[in-house]
Amino acid sequence: MYRAFLVDKDIIKNDIHFSEGCTSCHKGNPKAWDRKIAHKGLVSRPSKSLSTCETCHEDVVKKFKNSLHFTTAGQREGVKGRFSAQELKVFDNKVFEASCRSCHASCGDCHVSSPPIGGVKMGLIKGHRFVKRDEGKTCGLCHGGRVYPEFTGEYGGSADIHYQKGMICVDCHKKNELHGDGVLYKSMKEIKDRPRCINCHKIGENDSEKAMEAHMMHKDTLSCYACHSSSPYRNCYNCHLGKGAESKPGFFLGVNPRDKKTFTTLRLIPTVRKTFKSAGIEMEHYDRLPNYWDTAPHNIRKRTDRTRSCDACHKERRDYLTSDIIIKDGSKANVEIIFKKNK
Repeated sequence: MYRAFLVDKDIIKNDIHFSEGCTSCHKGNPKAWDRKIAHKGLVSRPSKSLSTCETCHEDVVKKFKNSLHFTTAGQREGVKGRFSAQELKVFDNKVFEASCRSCHASCGDCHVSSPPIGGVKMGLIKGHRFVKRDEGKTCGLCHGGRVYPEFTGEYGGSADIHYQKGMICVDCHKKNELHGDGVLYKSMKEIKDRPRCINCHKIGENDSEKAMEAHMMHKDTLSCYACHSSSPYRNCYNCHLGKGAESKPGFFLGVNPRDKKTFTTLRLIPTVRKTFKSAGIEMEHYDRLPNYWDTAPHNIRKRTDRTRSCDACHKERRDYLTSDIIIKDGSKANVEIIFKKNK
């Protein structure tokens, strides 16, 4: 019964997950010799029901149930401000549960088999072994639209200096963040202990005189990415429900819409006025939110055009989001985050 290429005897002997037999997770009939009978009631992705893993990993699953990886609440939180109360109900039923929620991660999607992305599956991570971490087949698959390609340099430009130094995702994003801490957050912005540059890079430590002056002058008004993001990153345009979006490289500096006192890198979020029209949602309050949001590009370098010369920002005004380049027919709220020359 173990001749299939998916599972071999060595795995069964050495991995405690197999101690109770395949049917402890996959169900089916272990006594049947006929394939159809044996596979009757088979559960192909057991961890889609968290209760499967909860049997042995109760503490982890209890927290994970409320994690952003599982609830995908951040997707809902990011767009709901554009809807009327009635439109939000339609979105929850027709879009969020039917589409957005399909991206939520189960335990097996990170530790056994790659999750289906856009209906495409990459199969088992390592021959049905339960892996503790394999960022290329877990983090990279779900976050391969922008974060991972920026981090590795595959999207263009320079790879992140942390990646070049041999660091991987979990060196910054720890287990408690990935599994959740049990709190039901609406978005990652609510997480107080999420990774921050200054956790490792304290102002003043190993700084040259020039760097010290720049860091002290800008520490309350600029994000680290505003100076240390090294190259254009992915921005999405013209997103429509069921039709996808077009992506283009870009680099924008502007006012942080979540904190109007700071200047940071901005990313164009793919929500045009007709994004959800096919679901009957006109987005009554579309203009309440901007189309550009603060972002943390994962393409950090110590030296960039902006760290080499103050003129890049203070004289040339390079890469600033201005009224000349914002998207056409965008939200009226965009004017609140564009660079204004009198500032």
